[in-house]
Amino acid sequence: MTRYSLAVDIGGTFTDAVLLSSDGSSFVDKTLTTHGDLLEGFFRGVDLVLNRAGIGSTDVDDVVVHATTVVTNALIERKGPPVGLILTEGFRDVLYIREEHRYDMYDPQIEFAEPLIPSDRTFTLHERMFADGSVDVAVDPEEVRAIILQCRDKGIVSIAVCLLNAYRNGESEEVVRRVFQEEAPDIYVSVSSEIAPQMREYLRTSTVAINAFTVPITRPYLLALIEQLQARGFTQQPLIMLSNGGVIGAERAGRFPVRMIESGPAAGALVACFFSRLFDIPNLISFDMGGTTAKACLIQNHEPLVTGTFEVDRRYRFKPGSGMPITVPSIDMIEIGAGGGSIASVDSLGLLKIGPESAGSIPGPVCYGRGGEQPTVTDADVVLGILDPDRFLGGDMTLDADGARGALNALAGKLGVTLEKAAWGVFEVVCEQMAAATRTHATDRGIDYRGLPMLAFGGAGPVHACMVADLVDSSKVIYPPLASVLSAFGTLVTPAQIDLVRSQVCLLDELDWDEVDATLTHMTDESAQALKEAGIRDEDVGFSFGVDLRYLGQQSELRIDLPADPRADRDVQVIRDLFEREYELQYGLKLDGMKIELVNWRLSGFGRKPERKTKAQGTPEGAARTGSRTVYLHGNATEVSVYRRADITADDLIVGPAIIEERETTIFILDGWNLSLHETGSLVAEKTKEIN
Repeated sequence: MTRYSLAVDIGGTFTDAVLLSSDGSSFVDKTLTTHGDLLEGFFRGVDLVLNRAGIGSTDVDDVVVHATTVVTNALIERKGPPVGLILTEGFRDVLYIREEHRYDMYDPQIEFAEPLIPSDRTFTLHERMFADGSVDVAVDPEEVRAIILQCRDKGIVSIAVCLLNAYRNGESEEVVRRVFQEEAPDIYVSVSSEIAPQMREYLRTSTVAINAFTVPITRPYLLALIEQLQARGFTQQPLIMLSNGGVIGAERAGRFPVRMIESGPAAGALVACFFSRLFDIPNLISFDMGGTTAKACLIQNHEPLVTGTFEVDRRYRFKPGSGMPITVPSIDMIEIGAGGGSIASVDSLGLLKIGPESAGSIPGPVCYGRGGEQPTVTDADVVLGILDPDRFLGGDMTLDADGARGALNALAGKLGVTLEKAAWGVFEVVCEQMAAATRTHATDRGIDYRGLPMLAFGGAGPVHACMVADLVDSSKVIYPPLASVLSAFGTLVTPAQIDLVRSQVCLLDELDWDEVDATLTHMTDESAQALKEAGIRDEDVGFSFGVDLRYLGQQSELRIDLPADPRADRDVQVIRDLFEREYELQYGLKLDGMKIELVNWRLSGFGRKPERKTKAQGTPEGAARTGSRTVYLHGNATEVSVYRRADITADDLIVGPAIIEERETTIFILDGWNLSLHETGSLVAEKTKEIN
């Protein structure tokens, strides 16, 4: 019996929808993101793919999965209702003081983003908890009631609570939450002992502040999503993609929106792991370029790199340390403002600059004909002849080629070059920016990126991936089926998963195993409940364990994955050996005789990985050319052959330069590259010679 699963990924420019059948057939579509009401674009995309399949909402009987930018947009735009913050007396300015680190030591004029919650909406309590979790001064409920009155006066609808050392004992924060529930149940309450129970005050405060800021936006959004899906006849509760690469129930995701920030990009990284296994390529580069941003992620041993902290809304050219830190597990990737809608301009030195500003979907690139006036990467692709203005989205969205030429002409005038040279400059510079980001991301993590195959997807990814691969010394690019909507597909191939962290700072040799047992039992119970809410059966739930360790006196720690539940053998020596092996691998030495300090316990609860099929494309007729068109390579007119992706078979070999068109995206391969069809339905481009 055929079953159907549905995925929708809302990006900065397009909303992608994928309907996947259990037999491997798929139906996909893209529609412009409706930023005023994201659910309008969501259901427009859903209706498009259901109509293509000729089925109704009740036929979607597998899963409904959603990845969204709603949290990221809220943080970047800083548009939201008033939010308050409750701290321990004497620590009012923790969000302003930050970590006292400068992200650029040599720039005396650096600026940090203003805190989400200003000081006039920050309150303090006369309470104190010691570092061991014992209470010195208990929370006075009357003080909390007085704060509630001030919240009413200031119109505050959400409150973040981050009391000193609450990661060791959440009792004091629970008192605050209980009083709010009794006196002001309409105010959302986020407590750090639940959101981020980890040491380091600024990181914990920043994380819970972000959660409190976004809860009033995301919780109503996700509740409305649940209601509208039910009203339209869908029988499945939606699952939401998280930053860690797992999916979880919408109700829980709405309470913890801080875990959703990298929702869409994480889905792309997970689908790269799927194709890594499919091709039996353990290590590859995931390259996702959409309308607003480009993302690169390194896949090692078929798994993405994962980090315990990351930043959002970096103020200074995406420089680490200039944004707001979040201490939740996330797929480790680099994201830059280089998408199809990225705006091209000339800086004060007369040099061509791409992004990070984007035209998005409103008004969009000039060629969209929606009021855009500034030239973008997509406009350059149209002027170069890579994109056919009459066949964009299969002809459903005709592009304004004259408008694109007009915008690029103005840019060319500022640069003092021809129109075609300016367009090629935009193409070349944006590719170099993405290649530079990929090189930096890999080098910072001690990974040799040279020679790694690249998986290219996103609406604009296949257009630019061949040149990006060339710039990072990659000789193979994989263009998977559903490339333009692959992040949406990625949500369908990832299991339900929730990652939890708890701090327990102590010397490894002095570990209290009774405390460990209590901590890990609480974590397994919480994750099991979250997975149950996501529809996972008890027999399909699994757990993996990890620990953060450091040598005594060090500031930073290493994350160590444990082979089994540490409570079974209680073997400290096994943990020590794993740490020293990883430390030596990372730094080339180990400190014999030095005491080791445990900082955090980590646990991942996950369900069974879903099995999905994709059908290979191709027709018996083979890759007959649909024609050719003039493309201005390096600004010079070159006649380039054009093919339909659906016509390519395993017997065909396409020699670059060439253009391969499908409804939702265009593949462009350079001279010196050949392209063929893989049995998975993917197209694979391989470099055959160096081109000057």
